[in-house]
Amino acid sequence: MTRPTKLDTGIEGWLKEHEGWARDGHAVVRTFEFANFPGAVAFVVRLAALAEQHDHHPDIDIRFNKVRILWTTHDAGGLTRKDLVLAEATDGLAT
Repeated sequence: MTRPTKLDTGIEGWLKEHEGWARDGHAVVRTFEFANFPGAVAFVVRLAALAEQHDHHPDIDIRFNKVRILWTTHDAGGLTRKDLVLAEATDGLAT
């Protein structure tokens, strides 16, 4: 298996194109808000299935109807292309 390569450039441009995401150190983070707790949990279940499919798992914090998602690649020491691709997929799961 090929080890992911840490991104050194292009992250700021990606952030400008993806509303709601922000840089948090060596990660990208976004908070999603839902109508209620069951809606937030249903989103997390969909995200868990996606993460398992790609064998790449975000940090997830649930606060009633708000879910904070943080993507980073620990093995690479920061953000990789895979994090950004899965962040985009995360947006799709929230709608």
